[in-house]
Amino acid sequence: MVSKTASNLKQHSVTLDGKTVRGIQVKLRPMTENDWTVLEKWNNDPEVLYYSDGDNVTSTSPEKVRHIYRSISQNAYCFMIEADGKLVGECWLQKMNLERVLKLYPGLDCRRIDLMIGEKEYWSQGIGTETIRLLTEFGFSTEKVDIIYNPDIADYNIRS
Repeated sequence: MVSKTASNLKQHSVTLDGKTVRGIQVKLRPMTENDWTVLEKWNNDPEVLYYSDGDNVTSTSPEKVRHIYRSISQNAYCFMIEADGKLVGECWLQKMNLERVLKLYPGLDCRRIDLMIGEKEYWSQGIGTETIRLLTEFGFSTEKVDIIYNPDIADYNIRS
């Protein structure tokens, strides 16, 4: 049975600004329905997908890309990552959806962070690190969450 999804991304108005140790300006701005072209590009790059989803995923159909992000946005703050004004990736702070994690922390507000740097020339520039810092600060300071958990980072993903 295919789960029904929202017809559009759930919107929010949160923007987070920061800077890497190398001085790159990082901005997390709300993901919108106008971001599909770049999201579909990143979700069809086998090398990008290898680090975000493993070696069993090499492409994702446009319909599935939209379904994934629209579904996640119903329980998450979904952002596009900009570095010095250029779109370079996506991320989100999501209500925990993994039963095995929720069982470890009953009754607590547990969230997860996922991110993808889709523009490979921006890998190893500290953008992911700054993104994690911004989302963690937002989660604890603004959302008042109890736990932020980053699940299932593959051992071959050294940068993460």
